[in-house]
Amino acid sequence: MIIAVDIGNSNVVLGINKNGKWEHFWRMPTNVTDDCKVFYDVEIRNRLLESGLKKKEVTGVILSSVVPVLRESMIEVLEFIFRYKVISVGPNLYDELSYKVPRPYEIGTDLVSNAYAAFRQFNRPCIVVDFGTALTFTTVDKTGYILGVAIAPGIKTAMKALSSNTAQLPEIPLELPASVIGMHTTHAMQAGILWGYVGMAKELIKKIREEVGEEYVAIATGGLSFVMKPLQNVFYKIDTELTLNGLKYMLEDVLLIRNKK
Repeated sequence: MIIAVDIGNSNVVLGINKNGKWEHFWRMPTNVTDDCKVFYDVEIRNRLLESGLKKKEVTGVILSSVVPVLRESMIEVLEFIFRYKVISVGPNLYDELSYKVPRPYEIGTDLVSNAYAAFRQFNRPCIVVDFGTALTFTTVDKTGYILGVAIAPGIKTAMKALSSNTAQLPEIPLELPASVIGMHTTHAMQAGILWGYVGMAKELIKKIREEVGEEYVAIATGGLSFVMKPLQNVFYKIDTELTLNGLKYMLEDVLLIRNKK
């Protein structure tokens, strides 16, 4: 049984993979307060108890974090609960896997995980579009290595920025309107932001393909990928499990390497 944890800016996702299948996904808010270790210890233990999972079945734990201040605290919590050494995604792991990553100390570990999984699963050049707190476009070449990344504010981030900085604009639901001509304030914001992101995604994918000179397939992931229904024909595949799959593949590969030594 593999435990994979992805710490994002908004949420922490803990996935439990058993016999090659993700049996559980636990989503918790990202907590960077002083009592974060207590918070996650209680959250994870309660969910383990509710699910009836046995900690002795764990064969590996891997962690990806784009929130540096939470990384060490989460490692401590996971190692205390599962009694297993946590493998942390970062430059040292990339070296051990012989996986070339541009600017390894700068790029988000979640983006590396996406790229690792996308090439493993589809075995072809691709553009991974992650709809999260940030909207990211990671270009992966025919050898499986990352050429580069484009980053824009995520959908919720844009909505929050607009509503919080403008007195008369409310927070709005993530619902794509049929018309781009807004008839009231909520409709207008949904039309501008959500349809604007449809256009942004299409244009960036197009520009990336023009630059690389090949028809790289587009793969979508992230918690908000389901919102972009008009983009379904643009994407070769929508895979909300992509990041955790990448963590699983990296864990399996590095354990195999270590066992051969």
